Amino acid sequence: MMSQDEVSNRLGLTGECKRRTMTRYERGDRNPKQYRLEELSNILQININSIKQYDFKKTIDIIYFLLWLEELIPNIQIEYEETFVNKNKELKLFFEELERMKLKRRKKEISYFQYTDWKFNYEVTKE
Repeated sequence: MMSQDEVSNRLGLTGECKRRTMTRYERGDRNPKQYRLEELSNILQININSIKQYDFKKTIDIIYFLLWLEELIPNIQIEYEETFVNKNKELKLFFEELERMKLKRRKKEISYFQYTDWKFNYEVTKE
């Protein structure tokens, strides 16, 4: 619920271009550097993974993309080739945990808020 001017002021942006910089960030025309993303996530009180640019060569970015996709398209069925997932331990663990969390949600063992909180704060675990 902050204006571009409020956010840019808190970021310490100055000059006539500060609004243009914020607009470019919002539209994805410009990608903030890592330190700026961290500042933005703190100011907006959101997980940095919700605003960063994804690199689909990284497992964690694939996972966050899939979690966001589910937010945008509720009840989407994400299908995957098991042999591919079984080769990537992080993806395998993610899909197993995702199914457990979806089941808990369907059984009303956890609230929608708890489910989305889990998604937005998901961390890759390596066994």
